[in-house]
This record gives sequence, C-alpha cells and structure tokens, in this order.
Amino acid sequence: MDLEILIGFVAATSLLAITPGPDNIYVLMQSIVNGRKYGIATVLGLMSGCLIHTTVVAFGASTILQQNPTLFFIIKLFGALYLVYLAYKVFKSSGDIELGNDAIPKKSVAELFKQGFIMNVLNPKVTLFFLALFPGFLFSETMNEVLQFYILGLLFILVSFVVFGSIAVLAGTISETIKKNKNIGTFMKWLQIIVFVGIAIFILL
Repeated sequence: MDLEILIGFVAATSLLAITPGPDNIYVLMQSIVNGRKYGIATVLGLMSGCLIHTTVVAFGASTILQQNPTLFFIIKLFGALYLVYLAYKVFKSSGDIELGNDAIPKKSVAELFKQGFIMNVLNPKVTLFFLALFPGFLFSETMNEVLQFYILGLLFILVSFVVFGSIAVLAGTISETIKKNKNIGTFMKWLQIIVFVGIAIFILL
C-alpha cells in the first residue's frame, strides 16, 4: 500500500471540495436561507449520491483493469485529458462568486436530503469525474481493485462531507468574507485550475 498516493488523493480532494462549484454554493445558500441543519441535510444527500457513482466506477473500471490493462490505460489517459478540459472550462469562466437567495424556496430537512441525493445521482458528470480521478490513485498492487475504488470513494465522501459540512456551519461567515473580498473568486478559480492540471499530470506520469 502506497500511503503517499492516498495522502495525495486526500489533499487533491480537499482542494477541489473547497473551490466554489454548483454543489458547495448550493449548500452555502441553503444554510444561509434556511439554517445550518438544512445545509447539513443537503450535504448528506449529496454524499449519499456519491456512493452510487463510486459503485458504478468501482465495478466498471475494475472489470476493465482485470480484462484489458491497455484499455484501462486509455481510460486513465482520457481521465487526464478530461481534467485538463475541466481546467480549461474553469479558465474560460468568470472568477466572480455569485450569491443570491431569491430563487431558493423553503424546504424541509427530508426534502433537502432527497433533493441533494437526486441532484448527485442524476448528474452523469459526477460518474465521469470519478472515472477520470480514481484510476490514477490506485494505491496497491495486491489489494482487490474494487476494494481500492471503494476506499477512494469513501475517502472522497468523508473529505467532501467535512468541507461541505464546514461550509454549512460557517455559512454566514463565509458569505460575508466572499462579499468583502472581491478577489477571492479569482484566487479560487486559479487554485482549481492548478489542482485539475496537477492531477492530470500525476495520472499521466
């Protein structure tokens, strides 16, 4: 087992979870509008959905690895290129972080959990992202590949829950910080680009 790879995976996942995206902005706004527990409920829904994507990737990619190592390498290459593409999309996007609660309706904790779960499960980009990310971070030559994918998936969920949960709890402070520091969006934008490109290089090398 290569612990350095796992540490690298946790670090990369942490940085990606911190950078603004549709999911953590949604959690932030739910917490601001409805309260912390509603933000936490949304986070739990989103993280539960990640289990589905982890299962799809774990069994699909591990089967390919066992049957055709060359095709698995092509998947890793595709993953690296996809991450570079994501970096390009971030580069072309605005660095502004838009916070608005006009279109956020009041919902119960159960409804927000369900919505978070459905939002995640029905988003094919999450599976695609997992497929791009996970194969490059397999950390053992002897451990079963399915188990390794599940470990990576659970680490991703744990790290994301800690980061997203912190966003829910500290929503008011984070919102005020974003409003007071106009350059924070640009900083986060370039941080995300660097992380995407860095992971892509790691996968290729």
